[in-house]
Amino acid sequence: MKILHNHALLPYNTFRIDAKAANFFEVFSVEDLRAVLRHGIKPVLVLGGGSNLLFTHDVPGLVVKNSLPGIRVVRKFSNKVWVAVGGGVVWHDFVCWAVGQGYGGVENLSLIPGTVGASPVQNIGAYGVELKDVFVRLSAVHLETGEQRSFSKASCRFGYRDSIFKQELKGQYCITSVVFSLTQHQHQLNLSYGDIRKTLEVEQVHTPSIADVSRAVVNIRRSKLPDPAEIGNCGSFFKNPETDPAVLDQIRLHYPDAPHYTLPDGREKIPAGWLIEQCGWKGKRVGNTGSYEKQALVLVNYGGATGAEVQRLALNIIESVQQAFGIRLEPEVNIR
Repeated sequence: MKILHNHALLPYNTFRIDAKAANFFEVFSVEDLRAVLRHGIKPVLVLGGGSNLLFTHDVPGLVVKNSLPGIRVVRKFSNKVWVAVGGGVVWHDFVCWAVGQGYGGVENLSLIPGTVGASPVQNIGAYGVELKDVFVRLSAVHLETGEQRSFSKASCRFGYRDSIFKQELKGQYCITSVVFSLTQHQHQLNLSYGDIRKTLEVEQVHTPSIADVSRAVVNIRRSKLPDPAEIGNCGSFFKNPETDPAVLDQIRLHYPDAPHYTLPDGREKIPAGWLIEQCGWKGKRVGNTGSYEKQALVLVNYGGATGAEVQRLALNIIESVQQAFGIRLEPEVNIR
């Protein structure tokens, strides 16, 4: 076993921040993981695809790159199939595999960056679907004891871009595998969010399949979001805020057409990108950072930016939205 020292993390984060890990080790099996944990190097940071992470300084302790592989069917029902996926599998690779097998449920989550092991932490979601909608259970190894534990959907405490792994269990586990429940036929397609239906109509697809939906989502995301290989970014930097109807009423006095989504509990979700755009940030460049010209919600590194620069831009945006609308944006990205 060879632990790498003072190892560059630039290839392992989509923001393309040039930070270094004091110690670095890539794991391909649970045995690898337990072996490196026995060295007792603290603290431990588990790294997936690095697509929801902003490094603001070098990382002390040990960085474990989760590259645990594998996709396999573990159980079949009349219309459902349970699929176990290794924590290191690239999320979009899993989606492509599922669509290729004719299994439905994750097609709306196409092209979300990152790995399967990181997906429950964030309860990733897009276009009306969240990970919790297809989640069965996960296995994880405790970083202190090396013990493996199974988590049910209830024990994960999923919320909007949230889970127990972002709260009281933050930084305590490495997720080694996740089991998903997918449909084999009679798929329940979700076409109501974003431009999915419009995109399918343009393509003259009148009876869409899960493959059609996946392709539409990929095309939409590519048209709006920058490729991290070309421009450093983490996708959506902020959560869409949820607020009381009274706050929305105040906003609509000045912006009658303000976009919003009414939640089941009666609260209103307002697109953070729209709020940021109204404050004049869309397409604005500050040094080597900026808000992306096609989507204000995406902060970008045009090259050579430090994590501290990106964080400073984010704080300035939060402050301006707070002053303009009385709403405080919360980062979706994990800032370290």
